Amino acid sequence: MRRVLTLYSRKGCCLCEGLEQRLQSLDLMAVHPPLILEVVDIDAPEVDPGLKARYDLEVPVLALNSTPLPRVSPRLVGEGLFSWLQRVCASASGSV
Repeated sequence: MRRVLTLYSRKGCCLCEGLEQRLQSLDLMAVHPPLILEVVDIDAPEVDPGLKARYDLEVPVLALNSTPLPRVSPRLVGEGLFSWLQRVCASASGSV
């Protein structure tokens, strides 16, 4: 069973781009169950206007299977980010 970790972001946002780079450097398949990263540019023409309205002033936003997660600190990197991700994903799944 794989879960989708969605990053709602926009081009030119340094926080968004930084979080995307940090997430791509992690082995998301090692999270249990594994995660698949999907990046959604909320400014893309095909994005639902409701999503854009919801996240326009909030990006970057992470969501697990469409459920928003707590905001991640921009200071978390590497193993710290991986541990945070495991913890919040387990909590969001009701496993903790």
